[in-house]
Amino acid sequence: MGSRTKLQLAADRRTIEVRRALGAELRRNREDQGLRQRSVAAEAGIDRAHLSRIESGGVASVATLSRVSASLGGDLSLRFHPGTGTHIRDHIQSAMIEALLTRLSPRWKRFLEVPVYRPVRGVVDIVLHDPSSRQLVALEVHSEIRRLEQLLRWTREKQDALPSAEIWEFAAARGLPTVSGLLVLRSTPTTRALVGQHAATFQAAYPARAAEVWTSLTGTAPWPGAGLIWASVRDGRATILDRPPRGVRFGR
Repeated sequence: MGSRTKLQLAADRRTIEVRRALGAELRRNREDQGLRQRSVAAEAGIDRAHLSRIESGGVASVATLSRVSASLGGDLSLRFHPGTGTHIRDHIQSAMIEALLTRLSPRWKRFLEVPVYRPVRGVVDIVLHDPSSRQLVALEVHSEIRRLEQLLRWTREKQDALPSAEIWEFAAARGLPTVSGLLVLRSTPTTRALVGQHAATFQAAYPARAAEVWTSLTGTAPWPGAGLIWASVRDGRATILDRPPRGVRFGR
């Protein structure tokens, strides 16, 4: 197994926090009822030492936690709180990210797989930071688009949640940064048709010209604001385009 990713580390930290909070809540409830650990453990079918570890934030199965909760006259609730989409990438997205990173100007500090937590949970594919202009750019890299409205909503929500990311304190050391967005999209007949059909929507979300975005990413030109750039992928290798592909009028 290789080293853990930032997202895995963040998820592991969150797991520890949840276990500790649940254990403390079980202990408080037991003590409020004047019950001894031995009595509750016997009712739940576990030994006292195991219950002690649970109350201290130790590992326990959902079944065991449910039995302990029932022994205290309560109920265990476990649910999934949806975030802003998966961080899992396909090999095409990975190739697009690699192609982009190799062309970036050194002035852009880059952070990969940046978790955000509030007001939504999710992972930003790449965050770029230009310290001299106090500019943060949140990048989303997609080889296809399944639901346009969802993509735009999740992208905006993750940008708004950047102040909850660990990199925010570093980026804000010289003053609050300006946050912008960038969509990197694979050029396929389907994606080109989608952008053409919803040109006004894309124009509103990503108004900057693709050439100006690319000039800023690879050189010293000022960041022009939220934009969309394209990638061509052939035989598993990606090339970032400095202008929209043929047939796409948006972004020229």
